[in-house]
Amino acid sequence: MTNYKSLLVLLMLSLTAAGIIVFAQKNTTMKKITHQLPYQQIPDAPAEYTNVNVVARMIDGLGYRYYWATEGLRAEDLAFKPSDDARTAAQTLEHLHSLSETILNATNATPNIRPRPARPDTTYSFEDERRWTLENLKQASENLRNSSPDAMEDMKIIFKRGEKQSEFPFWNMLNGPIADAIYHTGQIVSFRRSSGNPLNPNVNVFIGKNRQ
Repeated sequence: MTNYKSLLVLLMLSLTAAGIIVFAQKNTTMKKITHQLPYQQIPDAPAEYTNVNVVARMIDGLGYRYYWATEGLRAEDLAFKPSDDARTAAQTLEHLHSLSETILNATNATPNIRPRPARPDTTYSFEDERRWTLENLKQASENLRNSSPDAMEDMKIIFKRGEKQSEFPFWNMLNGPIADAIYHTGQIVSFRRSSGNPLNPNVNVFIGKNRQ
Protein backbone atom coordinates (compact mmCIF):
# COMPACT_ATOMS: atom_id res chain seq x y z
CA MET A 1 0.00 0.00 0.00
CA THR A 2 2.89 2.29 0.89
CA ASN A 3 4.50 1.69 -2.52
CA TYR A 4 1.21 2.53 -4.24
CA LYS A 5 0.97 5.85 -2.38
CA SER A 6 4.59 6.67 -3.19
CA LEU A 7 4.02 6.00 -6.89
CA LEU A 8 0.90 8.18 -6.83
CA VAL A 9 2.81 11.05 -5.21
CA LEU A 10 5.63 10.74 -7.77
CA LEU A 11 3.10 10.75 -10.61
CA MET A 12 1.42 13.88 -9.27
CA LEU A 13 4.76 15.65 -8.85
CA SER A 14 5.74 14.72 -12.42
CA LEU A 15 2.48 16.06 -13.84
CA THR A 16 2.83 19.27 -11.84
CA ALA A 17 6.38 19.77 -13.06
CA ALA A 18 5.29 19.15 -16.67
CA GLY A 19 2.52 21.69 -16.26
CA ILE A 20 4.96 24.27 -14.94
CA ILE A 21 7.31 23.68 -17.89
CA VAL A 22 4.47 24.04 -20.41
CA PHE A 23 3.26 27.21 -18.67
CA ALA A 24 6.78 28.66 -18.72
CA GLN A 25 7.15 27.82 -22.41
CA LYS A 26 3.82 29.52 -23.19
CA ASN A 27 4.83 32.60 -21.22
CA THR A 28 8.15 32.75 -23.07
CA THR A 29 6.30 32.61 -26.39
CA MET A 30 3.94 35.35 -25.26
CA LYS A 31 6.86 37.56 -24.28
CA LYS A 32 8.45 37.08 -27.67
CA ILE A 33 5.21 38.05 -29.40
CA THR A 34 4.73 41.06 -27.10
CA HIS A 35 8.21 42.40 -27.85
CA GLN A 36 8.13 41.67 -31.57
CA LEU A 37 9.26 44.62 -33.63
CA PRO A 38 6.63 46.36 -35.77
CA TYR A 39 6.58 46.26 -39.57
CA GLN A 40 7.67 42.71 -40.26
CA GLN A 41 4.84 43.14 -42.72
CA ILE A 42 2.75 46.17 -43.62
CA PRO A 43 -0.51 46.50 -41.63
CA ASP A 44 -3.89 46.17 -43.29
CA ALA A 45 -4.90 49.18 -45.36
CA PRO A 46 -7.38 51.66 -43.85
CA ALA A 47 -10.99 51.36 -44.93
CA GLU A 48 -11.15 54.93 -46.28
CA TYR A 49 -8.95 57.23 -48.34
CA THR A 50 -8.47 60.28 -46.14
CA ASN A 51 -5.48 62.60 -45.89
CA VAL A 52 -4.37 61.18 -42.52
CA ASN A 53 -4.83 57.58 -43.68
CA VAL A 54 -2.84 58.14 -46.87
CA VAL A 55 0.13 59.60 -44.97
CA ALA A 56 -0.11 56.84 -42.35
CA ARG A 57 0.07 54.31 -45.17
CA MET A 58 3.18 56.00 -46.57
CA ILE A 59 4.80 55.70 -43.15
CA ASP A 60 3.76 52.04 -42.91
CA GLY A 61 5.41 51.39 -46.27
CA LEU A 62 8.55 53.09 -45.02
CA GLY A 63 8.44 50.98 -41.86
CA TYR A 64 8.27 47.73 -43.82
CA ARG A 65 11.15 48.77 -46.07
CA TYR A 66 13.24 49.85 -43.07
CA TYR A 67 12.53 46.63 -41.15
CA TRP A 68 13.89 44.41 -43.91
CA ALA A 69 16.67 46.79 -44.97
CA THR A 70 18.04 46.52 -41.42
CA GLU A 71 17.20 42.89 -40.66
CA GLY A 72 20.30 40.77 -40.06
CA LEU A 73 22.88 43.53 -40.51
CA ARG A 74 26.36 42.50 -39.37
CA ALA A 75 29.16 44.60 -37.88
CA GLU A 76 30.88 44.74 -41.27
CA ASP A 77 27.64 45.92 -42.90
CA LEU A 78 27.28 48.73 -40.38
CA ALA A 79 30.88 49.82 -40.94
CA PHE A 80 30.56 49.84 -44.74
CA LYS A 81 30.68 53.07 -46.73
CA PRO A 82 30.97 53.41 -50.51
CA SER A 83 33.76 56.01 -50.41
CA ASP A 84 36.09 57.69 -47.92
CA ASP A 85 34.00 60.85 -47.70
CA ALA A 86 30.62 59.06 -47.47
CA ARG A 87 28.61 58.15 -44.39
CA THR A 88 28.87 54.60 -43.07
CA ALA A 89 25.71 52.51 -42.90
CA ALA A 90 25.69 53.02 -39.13
CA GLN A 91 25.82 56.81 -39.55
CA THR A 92 23.04 56.64 -42.13
CA LEU A 93 20.93 54.63 -39.67
CA GLU A 94 21.54 57.26 -37.01
CA HIS A 95 20.22 59.87 -39.43
CA LEU A 96 17.20 57.67 -40.15
CA HIS A 97 16.51 57.48 -36.43
CA SER A 98 16.57 61.29 -36.28
CA LEU A 99 14.17 61.48 -39.22
CA SER A 100 11.79 59.05 -37.50
CA GLU A 101 11.75 61.36 -34.48
CA THR A 102 10.92 64.35 -36.70
CA ILE A 103 8.10 62.39 -38.35
CA LEU A 104 6.66 61.37 -34.98
CA ASN A 105 7.02 64.85 -33.49
CA ALA A 106 5.01 66.42 -36.30
CA THR A 107 2.01 64.24 -35.39
CA ASN A 108 1.88 65.44 -31.79
CA ALA A 109 3.17 69.04 -32.00
CA THR A 110 6.48 68.28 -30.29
CA PRO A 111 9.37 70.63 -31.20
CA ASN A 112 12.54 69.20 -32.69
CA ILE A 113 15.41 70.56 -30.57
CA ARG A 114 18.50 71.58 -32.53
CA PRO A 115 21.23 70.67 -32.07
CA ARG A 116 19.75 67.29 -31.31
CA PRO A 117 20.27 66.41 -27.62
CA ALA A 118 22.61 63.48 -26.95
CA ARG A 119 21.10 60.41 -25.32
CA PRO A 120 22.00 60.08 -21.63
CA ASP A 121 22.86 56.41 -22.22
CA THR A 122 25.68 56.35 -24.79
CA THR A 123 26.05 52.55 -24.71
CA TYR A 124 22.96 51.74 -26.78
CA SER A 125 23.32 49.18 -29.57
CA PHE A 126 22.28 49.04 -33.20
CA GLU A 127 19.39 46.79 -32.13
CA ASP A 128 18.20 49.53 -29.72
CA GLU A 129 18.35 52.22 -32.41
CA ARG A 130 16.56 49.97 -34.88
CA ARG A 131 13.78 49.29 -32.38
CA TRP A 132 13.41 52.99 -31.51
CA THR A 133 13.18 53.92 -35.19
CA LEU A 134 10.52 51.31 -35.96
CA GLU A 135 8.51 52.23 -32.85
CA ASN A 136 8.65 55.93 -33.77
CA LEU A 137 7.28 55.18 -37.23
CA LYS A 138 4.57 52.91 -35.83
CA GLN A 139 3.47 55.53 -33.29
CA ALA A 140 3.43 58.27 -35.94
CA SER A 141 1.22 56.11 -38.15
CA GLU A 142 -1.15 55.37 -35.26
CA ASN A 143 -1.33 59.06 -34.32
CA LEU A 144 -2.39 59.90 -37.86
CA ARG A 145 -4.94 57.09 -38.12
CA ASN A 146 -6.49 58.21 -34.83
CA SER A 147 -6.75 61.84 -35.97
CA SER A 148 -9.56 63.50 -37.85
CA PRO A 149 -8.83 64.63 -41.42
CA ASP A 150 -9.07 68.26 -40.30
CA ALA A 151 -6.35 67.75 -37.70
CA MET A 152 -3.59 67.70 -40.30
CA GLU A 153 -3.92 71.46 -40.79
CA ASP A 154 -2.73 71.89 -37.19
CA MET A 155 0.15 69.41 -37.48
CA LYS A 156 3.29 71.48 -37.77
CA ILE A 157 6.96 70.62 -38.16
CA ILE A 158 8.54 72.66 -35.38
CA PHE A 159 12.27 73.32 -35.02
CA LYS A 160 13.63 74.98 -31.90
CA ARG A 161 17.18 76.28 -31.64
CA GLY A 162 17.80 78.13 -28.40
CA GLU A 163 15.17 80.87 -28.12
CA LYS A 164 14.30 80.73 -31.82
CA GLN A 165 11.48 78.58 -33.13
CA SER A 166 10.36 77.98 -36.71
CA GLU A 167 7.28 76.18 -37.98
CA PHE A 168 6.48 74.52 -41.30
CA PRO A 169 3.22 73.03 -42.60
CA PHE A 170 2.77 69.29 -42.84
CA TRP A 171 3.24 69.55 -46.61
CA ASN A 172 6.97 69.77 -45.96
CA MET A 173 6.83 66.42 -44.17
CA LEU A 174 5.91 64.68 -47.43
CA ASN A 175 8.75 66.01 -49.58
CA GLY A 176 11.10 66.34 -46.60
CA PRO A 177 11.57 63.78 -43.79
CA ILE A 178 9.32 61.00 -45.16
CA ALA A 179 10.81 61.11 -48.67
CA ASP A 180 14.28 61.51 -47.17
CA ALA A 181 13.80 58.44 -44.94
CA ILE A 182 12.69 56.31 -47.92
CA TYR A 183 15.73 57.53 -49.84
CA HIS A 184 18.17 56.63 -47.05
CA THR A 185 16.53 53.25 -46.46
CA GLY A 186 17.30 52.48 -50.10
CA GLN A 187 20.91 53.43 -49.41
CA ILE A 188 21.08 50.82 -46.63
CA VAL A 189 19.82 48.20 -49.10
CA SER A 190 22.53 49.22 -51.56
CA PHE A 191 25.24 49.32 -48.87
CA ARG A 192 24.46 45.85 -47.53
CA ARG A 193 24.51 44.41 -51.03
CA SER A 194 27.95 45.92 -51.55
CA SER A 195 29.20 44.50 -48.24
CA GLY A 196 28.11 40.98 -49.20
CA ASN A 197 24.83 40.72 -47.27
CA PRO A 198 22.01 41.43 -49.74
CA LEU A 199 18.37 42.04 -48.86
CA ASN A 200 16.14 39.02 -48.29
CA PRO A 201 14.92 38.16 -51.83
CA ASN A 202 11.43 37.36 -50.49
CA VAL A 203 10.75 40.98 -49.53
CA ASN A 204 7.86 42.33 -51.60
CA VAL A 205 7.47 46.08 -51.13
CA PHE A 206 4.51 46.20 -53.54
CA ILE A 207 2.39 43.77 -51.51
CA GLY A 208 4.00 44.72 -48.18
CA LYS A 209 4.48 41.10 -47.17
CA ASN A 210 7.30 38.66 -47.80
CA ARG A 211 6.82 35.90 -50.35
CA GLN A 212 6.48 32.44 -48.82
